[in-house]
Amino acid sequence: MTQEITITRPDDWHLHVRDGAALAAVLPDTARQFARAIIMPNLRPPITSAAMAIEYRQRILAALPAGASFEPLMTLYLTDLTPPDEIARAKAAGVVALKLYPAGATTNSDAGVTDIRKTYKTLEAMQREGLPLLVHGEVTDPTVDVFDREAVFIERVMMPLRRDFPALKVVFEHITTREAAQYVAEADEFTAATLTAHHLLYNRNALFMGGLRPHYYCLPVLKREIHRLALLQAATSGNVRFFLGTDSAPHAAPLKEQSVCGAGCYTALSALELYAEAFDSAGALDKLEAFASFNGPAFYGLPRNHGTVTLRRQAWTLPEALPFGDAQLKPLRGGESLAWQLVGDHA
Repeated sequence: MTQEITITRPDDWHLHVRDGAALAAVLPDTARQFARAIIMPNLRPPITSAAMAIEYRQRILAALPAGASFEPLMTLYLTDLTPPDEIARAKAAGVVALKLYPAGATTNSDAGVTDIRKTYKTLEAMQREGLPLLVHGEVTDPTVDVFDREAVFIERVMMPLRRDFPALKVVFEHITTREAAQYVAEADEFTAATLTAHHLLYNRNALFMGGLRPHYYCLPVLKREIHRLALLQAATSGNVRFFLGTDSAPHAAPLKEQSVCGAGCYTALSALELYAEAFDSAGALDKLEAFASFNGPAFYGLPRNHGTVTLRRQAWTLPEALPFGDAQLKPLRGGESLAWQLVGDHA
C-alpha cells in the first residue's frame, strides 16, 4: 500500500476567494498547496472588465502571506452586454478566460447571461483571441428538475455552442453527471472539464445523513451514486481533458446554516488530501499527478510548475471552524479525520 506520494506542484482551475477580509482569511489555504488558480469573477459587483480584473488581481497579491509563491489567473464575468472589444483588452491585461453563469444559476449569478445567443459577437472575439469560455453548466428553467439541469444544459446550450464555435476552448466546470463526463470524453480537443473533490467523494445522500447538512450543499448539487462513480472513472481515466478544479467556495457559517443557505463547499484547506482520498479509493494514486498538475496547464497552453508537494498516508483531524473576517468558516469535513496529509513542498 502506497504510504507517500510526491507530485509536481498542482494548480486549481476553479476557485472562489471572495474579497476583503474574507480573501485574506482563505487565500493562504490555497497558496500553501497550489502554484496557480483560476479566480472566479462573481463578486458584488462582478468583475466584468479588464480594468476590474487588474485591480482584483492586485488585491489578491496584496493578501498573500509573506514569502508565498502563488499566481492568480484572472477571469471576466460574461454578461449579455459584454462588449466584443473588451476581449482584446482582457487578453492584453493577462485575463485567461471568461465565465458563463446562466442568470440565477448559483451564488452572485443574477447578472449572468439570460440567453447565450446574446453573447455571440463576444464569443466570436474570444474564439479569435484564443480566450477560453468557462461554463457553469446548468439550465435555470424552473420546469426542469434540479437534478437534471446539467444534462439538459448539454442538449440546450453545449451542443449548439460547440456547433457554432468549434474552435472556442470551453471548460465544462465542476461536472456532476454521467452525461457530462461522457460528453466531454467524446468531445474534441477544444472541450475539457474540471472535477471537484466533493463530487468525486460524495453522492446526494451526504446532504441528509443524520439531518440536513448544509455544508455539503453546492451547485451543481451532488447527484446519485451512478454519477459519482462516472466522475471518478473520468478523473482517473488518464484523459488529458479532465483536470482539477476545487470550486472551493467560502461562506460565513451563519449564512450556510440559515433557512435559505448559500451554495458552496469550502475545501481549500484540505483540497489535495481530499483528492488523494478519492484517487486512492479507485486504486489510482498513480493518475493523480497528471490530473492535478499536467492536464490543466496543457489545455490552457501554460507551462508546468516547478517544485513538488508531498502527501503522506497519516490520519489527522480537520479543525471544525476557521476565522473568516468577523465570522467563522466551516470547512467540508470539519472536525473529522482525513487519511492523507500534505507534509511538504519543495520549490
